[in-house]
Amino acid sequence: MNYRMLWRVLSRVLLIEAGLMLVPLAAAAIYGESVLPFLWTILIVIAVAGVLWLLGRGAGGSLHTREGFVSVSLSWIIISLFGALPFVFSGAIPNYIDALFEIISGFTTTGASILTDIESLPRGILFWRSFSHWIGGMGVLVFMMAVLPMDDEHSMHLLRAEVPGPVKGKLLPRMRETARTLYKIYIALTVIETGLLLCGGLPLYDALVTAFGTAGTGGFSVLAESIGGYGSAYVEIVTAVFMLLFGINFNLYYIALIRRSIRGFKSQELYCYLLIIVFATVTIGLNISAQYGGFVQSLRYSFFQVTAIISSTGYATADFNLWPAYSRTLLLMLMLVGACAGSTGGGMKMSRCMIAVKAAGQELHRQLFPRSVNRVTLDGERIGTETIRSTLIYLLLYALLVIGGSLLLSLNGLDLETTVTSVISCLSNIGPGLGLVGPMGSFAVWSQASKLLLCLFMIMGRLEIFPIILMFTPNVWYSSQKRAGHRHGRLHRGE
Repeated sequence: MNYRMLWRVLSRVLLIEAGLMLVPLAAAAIYGESVLPFLWTILIVIAVAGVLWLLGRGAGGSLHTREGFVSVSLSWIIISLFGALPFVFSGAIPNYIDALFEIISGFTTTGASILTDIESLPRGILFWRSFSHWIGGMGVLVFMMAVLPMDDEHSMHLLRAEVPGPVKGKLLPRMRETARTLYKIYIALTVIETGLLLCGGLPLYDALVTAFGTAGTGGFSVLAESIGGYGSAYVEIVTAVFMLLFGINFNLYYIALIRRSIRGFKSQELYCYLLIIVFATVTIGLNISAQYGGFVQSLRYSFFQVTAIISSTGYATADFNLWPAYSRTLLLMLMLVGACAGSTGGGMKMSRCMIAVKAAGQELHRQLFPRSVNRVTLDGERIGTETIRSTLIYLLLYALLVIGGSLLLSLNGLDLETTVTSVISCLSNIGPGLGLVGPMGSFAVWSQASKLLLCLFMIMGRLEIFPIILMFTPNVWYSSQKRAGHRHGRLHRGE
């Protein structure tokens, strides 16, 4: 393990967090609120970053795969540990574990909340809460690559660990250019949505925090009734459309907009994503039509909730906890599937599910025709055996985590629906679940230990499980000399 390089990366991440915290500090100042919670946090973060920078002096060598995974995992943990401080210093969330849950939910774009009286909080704190969605949506390490000089050898392993999806790749020859391109698209979509919301009559503050939550597919709102609190069909439609857009692979935007090629619209994953949205919207609309006085009116609510759940944003315009069993079951399935790979959305990802289904079909065909050659393809390209294997392992780990997490949370004595959907919503970075943690509920019902477990699940979901598991693997922390010594010892003993 190249510890000096690790400390250097962490120090840069903390400095970026300190710089980004100036934005909510400015918001607090504009609204005449105390800036001390942010100021004290910034000073603490800069001091810790300085210590890490000193520890990382003279860092050399390469940042390999294991350093990349550990750097990304520790970066998300450390920015959360310090990002919770403004909540505590301001008194908005005096309990540190509750504050940690809220900010991890923000950075991982989950949108699960322990708050029960959102509208009583200071505007600067609520701005930081929603701004954390925007920061975490594209990824703090991707932001670091976009603004700081890093060579491709170092940044590629960081990108592999942070960008979601079964296949990682570069849009441009240099990683820094790739990161900048991603952020240009991200910022452009955020600005367009903010402008459209302003046209719908929202104040600038509300338009910004709503756009932050949509862009990061997080779902924190400054209203207790979420987007439904605005009572505007226009705002709901704009938000729903952009939730759908932010759930699409950003590589497709690059191909379609920058290269001006229609190849960006010929994605099987995109077609499947849109087809599922149409199917779920129509069938749920039919299922709930009696509750909303007709099919046309019910489509307004079904389309919004389908896009909110499949994109893992978690905004709400209705309490879908009260919908019929079919609608709630379908929404639960959408929580599991999630958005497209390479988007800011969560879930298992559409492409992974497609690869798993195609691999299952291939195996069934092979059982019938043992000598046949039937390859798994996606968008006309062959999916390698390594990608298929990692996809299936990911899905297995996901299922095991849901089972294990549900079993542990069941010790709290809450109902099965609340227990299981709490785990799924945190691991898929959705936000609301069903039961007591539904769109009008709160995660405050869980014990402090359970909240810490759910915090871990939110980070694992955002980083797609592997980096966190690898971080807890002892061999990752050994130096190359120690590993060589262990191998030599085993050979000497004839093992």
